[in-house]
Amino acid sequence: MAYRETAQVKARKAAQRDHLLATAETLVREGGFAAMTMQAVAGRAGVGVGTLYRYFDNKATLAAAVFEAATRREVDAVDRALGRDGPVAGRLEHALRVFARRAMAAPRLAWALIAEPVEPEVDAARLRYRAAYADLYKRVLDEGVARGELPAQSTALGAAALVGAIAEALVGPLSAPLADAALPDQLTAFALRAVGAGAETTS
Repeated sequence: MAYRETAQVKARKAAQRDHLLATAETLVREGGFAAMTMQAVAGRAGVGVGTLYRYFDNKATLAAAVFEAATRREVDAVDRALGRDGPVAGRLEHALRVFARRAMAAPRLAWALIAEPVEPEVDAARLRYRAAYADLYKRVLDEGVARGELPAQSTALGAAALVGAIAEALVGPLSAPLADAALPDQLTAFALRAVGAGAETTS
């Protein structure tokens, strides 16, 4: 008879994987993906390197899992911000501020997610999530054009340009973090002008 894991064993393995993933992300927050070696993760997690390899085939696999988990939280935060009630310009402004502030609150992690040279597996995930951000922005731009709140435009191009501009504008400040409290304001004002939206004051 084939061995079948009990629910308790599955839960224990899932908890161990989550612990290893969280430990790996902590190292990325501290020093980027370059600091996230298999030996460093195992040591910080208090397990043997062999245990880590039972859950992740190699560093590239682990790095991709960290990227996916961390970036999904950021995409979800933008999605929630865009989903608020109110005019499109105000919702877009709020989402842009949320993204910028979250990036500045964890600059090393944000730089690792946006621009750090990484393994091909992480680069592939990076492209997928850039598309996910663009889809969110396109959705709200489509709504703004349909409601007459934004000028007619190629919303696909506008959304892709927003993703690129936001990432590029943050790369420098995140790689060498500066105390620039005005960055979210400046980035938001630029992005709103780019899609023809008037800035509104949001919290």
